[in-house]
Amino acid sequence: MWIFTNTGFVSAVSDGKNLMVRARDRQSLEPLSVFAKSEIKKTPTHDYPYRVFVSHEVFSRWVSDQAAAIRYKNFKSEVSIQRGDSFAEPLLKVWSVMHGIEDEEARQ
Repeated sequence: MWIFTNTGFVSAVSDGKNLMVRARDRQSLEPLSVFAKSEIKKTPTHDYPYRVFVSHEVFSRWVSDQAAAIRYKNFKSEVSIQRGDSFAEPLLKVWSVMHGIEDEEARQ
């Protein structure tokens, strides 16, 4: 599962028992790490160089808290405020590429 929040981008997958939540940058994992009281592990030889291991329950609560905290009217603008343009620009590219999946009826 990929999740973009106003503070970062994480990828969550099962490690067989718990969840391994990964990120390309440390800052994206810091809010979850604090919430879960779990250490960020550096894995420079892996696809995602940072990881946090948490239970499904903790991750579900964190995601729920993220959704409950939404107060902004525009996600891309909020990301720019929270993380700056260097993070917001790649996010905008993802947003733009995803236009390619719109079905034929989307704009009719």
